[in-house]
Amino acid sequence: MAMTMVVVASNVLVQFPVHGMLAGVNLADLLTWGAFTYPVAFLVTDLINRRFGPQAARRVVYAGFAVAVALSIVLATPRIALASGTAFLFGQLLDVAVFDRLRGGAWWKAPAVSSTVGTVLDTILFFSIAFAANFAFLGYHDDFAVGAAPLLGVFALEVPRWVSWALGDFSVKVLVAMGMLVPYRLLLMWLSPSPNSTAQG
Repeated sequence: MAMTMVVVASNVLVQFPVHGMLAGVNLADLLTWGAFTYPVAFLVTDLINRRFGPQAARRVVYAGFAVAVALSIVLATPRIALASGTAFLFGQLLDVAVFDRLRGGAWWKAPAVSSTVGTVLDTILFFSIAFAANFAFLGYHDDFAVGAAPLLGVFALEVPRWVSWALGDFSVKVLVAMGMLVPYRLLLMWLSPSPNSTAQG
């Protein structure tokens, strides 16, 4: 349920740029609101992986994927739902695999590295499928997203606005994911590995 709420909220919020100016940069050219909510999905996955192991984490990813895509088709557009579902599935499964590989190290290493790697793949897949002209056959052509804008709102190089959104969202997602290490660490105090899992860290 937590995973579904996070993904559906992010699917809706990613359609809304952050409006305002910061240090002379138009934030609408740089960032969407979805960047602030989506990293919580990695927190959910990592906690499940920590408590119950990678098989349980993958089951939650599959369930969250199915329900979130179904609800997103209603609350967002089919193209956004497809982009989100694809990015979510592959990004989260990569997160599970990397987390499981690193679980025996320092407590922060597995969630920090797996979330970052998963976010890279998720961002590339989501923004290219959702907004790139190459995927226009999927419907939902957002003129604002594909319009030219300065890279990250400050550089002379002009790129489609969705490219700056992807880079801006990625940066914020990584910062938020690192911030999620605090609740992750606090929640570890109440969690211990299941006797049936291979989790050790």
